Amino acid sequence: MSDLVTRFAPSPTGHLHLGHAHSALFGWTTARSAAGRFLLRIEDIDPNRCRPDYERDLIEDLAWLGLDWDGPVRRQSDHFDDFRAALTRLESLGVLYPCFCTRKDIAAEIARAGAAPHGPDGPLYPGTCRHRLPQERAERIGRGDSWALRLDVAAACRLTGPLRWHDRAQGWQEATPELLGDVVLARKDTPTSYHLSVTVDDHLQGVTLVTRGEDLFFATHLHRLLQALLGYDPPDYHHHGLLRNAAGERLAKRDRAQTLRSLRDEGRSPAEVRAMAGFAGAGFAEWDSAHLRHR
Repeated sequence: MSDLVTRFAPSPTGHLHLGHAHSALFGWTTARSAAGRFLLRIEDIDPNRCRPDYERDLIEDLAWLGLDWDGPVRRQSDHFDDFRAALTRLESLGVLYPCFCTRKDIAAEIARAGAAPHGPDGPLYPGTCRHRLPQERAERIGRGDSWALRLDVAAACRLTGPLRWHDRAQGWQEATPELLGDVVLARKDTPTSYHLSVTVDDHLQGVTLVTRGEDLFFATHLHRLLQALLGYDPPDYHHHGLLRNAAGERLAKRDRAQTLRSLRDEGRSPAEVRAMAGFAGAGFAEWDSAHLRHR
């Protein structure tokens, strides 16, 4: 067995669609073709949107598709202490600050300024709370105001100096985390965010190659910064292409993209669905007869 470790990390906020199947198959075939390990992680930090029935269904859909994984499934909601420990480390470095702004406050501040720096996902947070005095911060937290912990990206970059990360398709990249601005890493009621939890989990699970969609390419710049701050060795990355509909739009849950479950109900076979996801054959011929029969 090689030291290659990949993972698939869905959120149980709906049923898996063909885009998810493509991503899962990409990670699985990459690991299995190199005699490596493939992990399944459930990213369920949002209690308002994640549901146990969706988790059960996605595990069933992946098994029906012909995928297996190594070791137990890791659920992020079971590991909040890991994320709190990472936050404590970041706080000790002086790179976090509490933000009390609502979305409405942020929009109003951007409107008053007349313009705002833009990142790949739109206007960046204008830094309203970055320079609040410690006493004001303590008073607002003490009286129960809602808050989020943001990463002071400029301060963090001064600590780490220049960073690079490696994408197997596009080569070495100079890390430019300022593209995403001072992102939220935790909230009053949730001790983590996507950016923090995915960075911590990939490290703790020993992931050596992160395979994920090209829509997350810019997030990797930020994750490289978090890795440096937390003392983690960076993995390799491969940002694969996305499946798109006839209009050229990427498949998404919010657009009610056709789900694996609906394809099953139509009578499609696992092999047909794998082909629809871009993995006809893809190493399954030998697995179908020698492995899947004995699951």
